[in-house]
Amino acid sequence: MARATNQLNMGYIWMMCLVAACGGLLFGYDWVVIGGAKPFYEAYFSITDPAQSGWAMSSALVGCVFGALISGWCADRLGRKRPLILAAILFAVSSWGTAIAGSFDEFVLYRIMGGVGIGLASALSPMYIAEVSPADKRGKFVAVNQLTIVIGVLAAQLVNLLIAEPVESSATTADLLQSWNGQTGWRWMFGAELVPALAFLVLMFFVPESPRWLAKAGKVEKARGVLQRIGNQHYAQTTLDDILRTLGSDSQKVPVTELLNPKVRPIIVIGIVLAMFQQWCGINVIFNYAQEIFASAGFDINDTLKSIVATGLINLIFTILALPLVDKLGRRKLMLIGSLGLTIIYVLIAGAYAFGVLGLPVLLLVLAAIAIYALTLAPVTWVLLSEIFPNRIRGMAMAVGTFSLWIACFLLTYTFPLLNAGLGASGSFLLYGVICMAGFVFIRARVPETKGVTLEALEDVLSGGEQSTSGNNEGMVEVK
Repeated sequence: MARATNQLNMGYIWMMCLVAACGGLLFGYDWVVIGGAKPFYEAYFSITDPAQSGWAMSSALVGCVFGALISGWCADRLGRKRPLILAAILFAVSSWGTAIAGSFDEFVLYRIMGGVGIGLASALSPMYIAEVSPADKRGKFVAVNQLTIVIGVLAAQLVNLLIAEPVESSATTADLLQSWNGQTGWRWMFGAELVPALAFLVLMFFVPESPRWLAKAGKVEKARGVLQRIGNQHYAQTTLDDILRTLGSDSQKVPVTELLNPKVRPIIVIGIVLAMFQQWCGINVIFNYAQEIFASAGFDINDTLKSIVATGLINLIFTILALPLVDKLGRRKLMLIGSLGLTIIYVLIAGAYAFGVLGLPVLLLVLAAIAIYALTLAPVTWVLLSEIFPNRIRGMAMAVGTFSLWIACFLLTYTFPLLNAGLGASGSFLLYGVICMAGFVFIRARVPETKGVTLEALEDVLSGGEQSTSGNNEGMVEVK
């Protein structure tokens, strides 16, 4: 009698993953568009104080923190789909409101609203993708979410470049205020996000709910129906059996105290540290404060906008290269390469600023840092966060990890102007180099390899249910 095998509907899986990943695209656009618009809206709102400048840049992060904080409750009570629809609505309202803002307080309010959308999407998009993907391709599919984030980043950079009119290198703040850029251009930069936001909103109605959440909510037959659309009957049955086994008998109501369970606590700690490290490795400073970084390296506004686009192109190219590597080389190896590589490059950038070797050398080192980040820490962190937490607490645990990420990001973004003023560019980058070295040590000591393992088998491994027989998971669990 022939042994039943799994057959997958790859077209349907791709459709679900790409639609969910639109949340990542809007995350990337909303996150970076402010960097190119910065000199123009600052002139319009007469922002001169470093603290106020930092608040304008980091205000969206308050929304991100709140969105991440409620994402666990939303994911557990409402599922993965409906909160993503809410995120799409928030992106659309934020885009429109920021574009027509008449005061700085109004501008900040709509930025915070968009931040709530980012917080929801950053937690739920990779979680949804991980829960509908087959184990041996999960890394690639979740990394697609990072690819769409990068596409959103590049789109924002290109939109900023195309909208902005050329500016004289000797232009003053008063000149910027009177220019088209200072009065209208920056508004179009934010308003352009409305188009992908509305597209995301419509497309979310064409994808199903996560089968793992449906099973957790007691809707077993609906979960089976989604799994049968993802694969054949054998795939649906074996996957559903694994899901139900890990959920337990009282899976619908899991107390928050379950996060402190001795078996779960080490996994939560790993998630928090990885999430914070992805931000404190320093790359987002380059994206958010590109103007200051390139200006201190000798670039004017026009050259800075072009250099920002160059960072986006490098980010996109190396993210595409990362897609197959996540499942081939594995998560742990890529994280180690990334943390050590950034340590070396930051020391070189610090040296370049310290010894006055500016201009092109700084640009090349910045591009090298972005290339390493895009190839390693950027996609792999989201993959690990979406897969390491147990089924029954994944919503809450992912919320904790994402909440930690955005708290770290807020601190990073808000403190950089102060660090830059106190330590200078050289001292700031040297500090980020020390943080990356600490990240390398932690990953080497605590982070396991997770490639090619089902979410349910991975739960057994990380909670101590099974032990590794080799240095990686390929010899630890049979991939289903």
